[in-house]
Amino acid sequence: MSRIWEKISDWVLFAALIIMSIVMMFASNDPLTRGLRARSLEVTSVVETWFVGLGRYVRALEENEALREQNLELSNDVARMRDAVHENTRLRSMLALSDSSSVEMIAAEIVSKDITRERNHFVLSVGRADGVEEGMAVIDTRGIIGKTDLVTENRAQVMTYLNSDFILPVVVLPAGADGMLEWNGERFDRLSMNLVSRSTRVSAGDIVVTSGYSSIFHAGYPVGVVDTVFTPPGMPTHTIFVRPAAPLDDATHVFVVRRHGVPNQIDPSPES
Repeated sequence: MSRIWEKISDWVLFAALIIMSIVMMFASNDPLTRGLRARSLEVTSVVETWFVGLGRYVRALEENEALREQNLELSNDVARMRDAVHENTRLRSMLALSDSSSVEMIAAEIVSKDITRERNHFVLSVGRADGVEEGMAVIDTRGIIGKTDLVTENRAQVMTYLNSDFILPVVVLPAGADGMLEWNGERFDRLSMNLVSRSTRVSAGDIVVTSGYSSIFHAGYPVGVVDTVFTPPGMPTHTIFVRPAAPLDDATHVFVVRRHGVPNQIDPSPES
């Protein structure tokens, strides 16, 4: 008997489970069963809601990352457009100056800068092959930049006005006061003008231009604007601090003046 039971026990268990399933199916309207179903629905709905929320959170993170990347790309595009507009405006100004000036000039690009020391220099993209020689004035559309002091076949070094060896005869307008302009090696945004008689009335905002008492710079090139006037006690002269018309840090293209002429009027106020 026991052997027979061992052989059919699995089938009996299987049949019992089938019968129980059928009974459960027919008893589906039983209140207990309906309660279990309702409870199961509540549990599964909570779990489903949690997974849906998690999916939305992950999608939101992905969308935010995509928006950040798009915003960065748009910001870069705007910056490049602004730089292009600024460069286009600068080049148009240089072209207009070159076309309207009676001075023969050589257009050049600044290929390197060294403006962190006492003797600051630029290197230009032109040289002896382009007609550049040592001792030529270098300007841009805003005013003076410096002078060439070393020239090779295809490159020219410029001694900028931010150089302790650069000294330039200038005049303050409208007073007509002459003086010598130099850089004292301290601030990069200020030059000093010395030997101006204290009897001369000079005020902040007056224009400073080249006086013409130079073998390199003709009269009338913009130099800058008077920033401060200082008169040491007991001294017969003013010390005038001048804000340069052409800041060097944003200079990109310049002209080398080949021969003297009467320069056109250029607004000497530094660009904002």
